[in-house]
Amino acid sequence: MKDPIIIANCGGFWGDDPTAARRQVEGGPIDYLVMDYLAEVTMAILQKQRLKNPEAGFATDFLTQLRDVLPTCVAGGIKVISNAGGVNPLACRAAVEALAQELGISDKVKVGVVLGDDIFSDLNELTQNGEPFLHMETDRPLQDVRSEVLSANVYLGADPVVQALKMGANVVISGRVTDTAVTLAPMIHEFGWSSTDWDRLASGIVAGHIIECGTQCTGGNFTDWQKVPSFKNMGYPLIKASPDGTFVVSKHPQTGGMVTVHTITEQLLYEMGSPIYIAPDCTARFDSIQLSQKGPDEVQVTGIRGGPPPEKLKVSLSFNQGYRAFGRLMISGPDVLEKSKTVAKAFWESVGGEESYEHAVTQQVGWDSCHPSLTQVEPGELLLQVAVRDSDKNKINNLFAPQLVPKVLSTVPGITYLGDQGRPRASGVVGYWPALISRTGVQIRVVAGDETVLLPNLTPPFEPGKPFSSQSDLPPVPTSGKRVKVPLSRLCLARSGDKGDTCNIGVIARSKEVHTWITENLTAEFVKARFAGVCQGKVERFEVPNLMSLNFLLHQSLGGGGTLSLLLDAQGKTYAQYLLASEVEVDEALAATVGLSA
Repeated sequence: MKDPIIIANCGGFWGDDPTAARRQVEGGPIDYLVMDYLAEVTMAILQKQRLKNPEAGFATDFLTQLRDVLPTCVAGGIKVISNAGGVNPLACRAAVEALAQELGISDKVKVGVVLGDDIFSDLNELTQNGEPFLHMETDRPLQDVRSEVLSANVYLGADPVVQALKMGANVVISGRVTDTAVTLAPMIHEFGWSSTDWDRLASGIVAGHIIECGTQCTGGNFTDWQKVPSFKNMGYPLIKASPDGTFVVSKHPQTGGMVTVHTITEQLLYEMGSPIYIAPDCTARFDSIQLSQKGPDEVQVTGIRGGPPPEKLKVSLSFNQGYRAFGRLMISGPDVLEKSKTVAKAFWESVGGEESYEHAVTQQVGWDSCHPSLTQVEPGELLLQVAVRDSDKNKINNLFAPQLVPKVLSTVPGITYLGDQGRPRASGVVGYWPALISRTGVQIRVVAGDETVLLPNLTPPFEPGKPFSSQSDLPPVPTSGKRVKVPLSRLCLARSGDKGDTCNIGVIARSKEVHTWITENLTAEFVKARFAGVCQGKVERFEVPNLMSLNFLLHQSLGGGGTLSLLLDAQGKTYAQYLLASEVEVDEALAATVGLSA
């Protein structure tokens, strides 16, 4: 047993930095290299590719990165784990084996493949056997969109990846395992954790959540971006894990970015809902995590508690949901806002009006496209964006699209079109359908070499539990009798992310006293009012006292989410910054706890 083991992440999404794998392998000692490629929309894209070509359907960028590092990994005993298999893991295996042959190391590469997550071809049989696949948010039956379904993949846990490692694989390829599973699996394999060792399994889940988005935990997308020493040669994260479940997050020396308690806390809150984090392997208690700065660019993570996993597994289905198109015109000042309103009015009148389409949006990029404007000063120029979504492709292409560019000559002065865009064109919209499936309905297989192993998928007991922490130990808010107005960003940090049509905003207090203040004053009603006109649903608030944080869920705030949305910021990436720009009035003594003075 290795103690500790070092797990290096080299990518947070399909399209991340292609040099990251090489830099992680060459930057210092590691034992495992893990890569995450998949998102809900990605699965639909890969399914379309496979329908056109039986040899396609996996993340081809994986081969590009592997070409750079595979010989070094084989020579150094570094194992590679990735969900790059997409909807065609066997084709991905064949491509990796061909690459190993080309590099002259085929006798030293054993590829393990995880199968069973793709249930697309089994949907009818599963439905007949009693699986309803009800939409998790609306309770609609899948039958409503059955003829349009493009992909269906179950979120698997770490067990099959562990099995592949047991079978001697040094390259493990999966389809839709969870983002955290590729990090948890090496820990289980190396340390021999049991399937009911909930606390240690939860530690692996937390470690995976921290590094799954690459540089988002090493200074990327960080509120205090001015404090990051350099964004050049950004360091990707490393996990140094111990058998007891504790671990240290770091990065290679002489790389850009930074690793601090705040960078890690922001990532922990990213795309989080309740602090009771549910995964296929276990329930991880985010309200139990303890962080401490161990040294420069080293954060120690301890205290994590866990519990049994849920009875059922989550299924991500995608389906055709009509078409959408975007049109953009650049408009310059003076009077840019009035000009843009005039152009938009003329455009919509020429295409039958916004009400003629199932959904239509007008946005002024540079003024109010991501969120309401932060200034009263009119910009010198802006990009007018008009967008529609409709089930009628011909309506978009023949009515909406041809009327955009003519407005350059027929409306206001100081207007032009974008050279790389011109006339809009309808493109297919992929809808997202989250559902649940019984574990017994999923048949998991692991293939390594000539050996195939079937894994049982038994239903475990599930107890969601209650939050650990209480507010009784919160320090009082200091008072001086003097009031001061400050932007919320001076008191807190924040990060936002998306889950479908829901945006989460995690808010982190900069001091213990500020934590008390936000717990008492930063309410769901405050956030709802701040996002008036943006958040169409309710706002939920969760307390995470151990991280001095609050987490807000803004339902119906992303225009449908994913490829369905017509919003410029369909993933809520900018929402945290908008919340932090809120001006709040606090006691001067509270402001002083974070270094602010009158």
